[in-house]
Amino acid sequence: MSLRALLMTRIAQTGPLSLADYMAECLLHPDYGYYTTAAPFGEDGDFTTAPEISQMFGEVLGLCLAQAWMDQGSPHPFTLAELGPGRGTLMADVLRATRHVPQFQDGARIILVEASKGLQDKQRRLLSPDSVTHCASVESLPDQPLFLIANEFFDALPIRQFTRTERHWRETQIGVVAGALTRGLGPELPQPVLVARHSETRPGDVIEFAPSAVPIMQEIGRRISDFGGAGLIIDYGDWRSLGDTFQAVRNHEPVDPLATLGEADLTAHVDFEALAMATPCQTSRLTPQGIFLERLGITQRAQSLAAGLRGSALESHIAAHRRLTHPDEMGNLFKVMGLFPEGGTPPPGLDT
Repeated sequence: MSLRALLMTRIAQTGPLSLADYMAECLLHPDYGYYTTAAPFGEDGDFTTAPEISQMFGEVLGLCLAQAWMDQGSPHPFTLAELGPGRGTLMADVLRATRHVPQFQDGARIILVEASKGLQDKQRRLLSPDSVTHCASVESLPDQPLFLIANEFFDALPIRQFTRTERHWRETQIGVVAGALTRGLGPELPQPVLVARHSETRPGDVIEFAPSAVPIMQEIGRRISDFGGAGLIIDYGDWRSLGDTFQAVRNHEPVDPLATLGEADLTAHVDFEALAMATPCQTSRLTPQGIFLERLGITQRAQSLAAGLRGSALESHIAAHRRLTHPDEMGNLFKVMGLFPEGGTPPPGLDT
């Protein structure tokens, strides 16, 4: 039986699915889910993340966290963690860049928060011989200083989506019409989690939020607040959710989210305000990725690497730098938010 048939049977038995339930099934179903069956990353996959574009991205992020670690007195031991690490490319670049930072890796317990067994195996192979621990959720991270990166993690969390009416909200649901999966709107109901958004929106406005993001941010923020550390949240989105951003990507092209179940990446723009409100630690000002990377010295690193390149290799290197930093590419679309303890300073490249 296909995933489509399974979901249509479920809808027939229990009624329409929320967008969050639909995304969870398409992305994480144990037999048919996108992240459990596909190889999505890189030029040969469905999308390319910043670490796959250039080693420079992970290198400057690694040195950013290492400086934050030194600014907090070089705690030992500490957790060096990544959420949703893909193939492990970003962590590999972080570890290479910080290899010669005195005592940094000696005190680091490297933990990758990854639920997919297949991806865990790929990460172990890439990161060998470094000792890596895997856990399925942030709740399993130890209670000690935490230095964390989450790059394009929150955009893949299942969202609920609501359209404002005159008085309340109608939730986007996935049902079946004439034998086909179809998007529609549920009944008009009050939504306590959206009370604060009612006065600043108009009828017809669409709001999205990821329910599972709240406990994740609470767990991360509690550790940083109680034990010290820093976090870098990097994703596409903006300070506040407004509009329908639910989308699917396959072979680097947008596709119908209801057409390729379990065969395309489903994402939505991140509401950084909701992340900031959920965490008990301090947060930095939201900063465009291009500005953040330039502040960390990515152009100087690019020039250093370019000195040894010629021909097509040099052209690809220049294109990678542009793609990561230019406002017309990833530079403005992607944003960065830093996490840090109360009374502390934000990670390098960010401000309050």
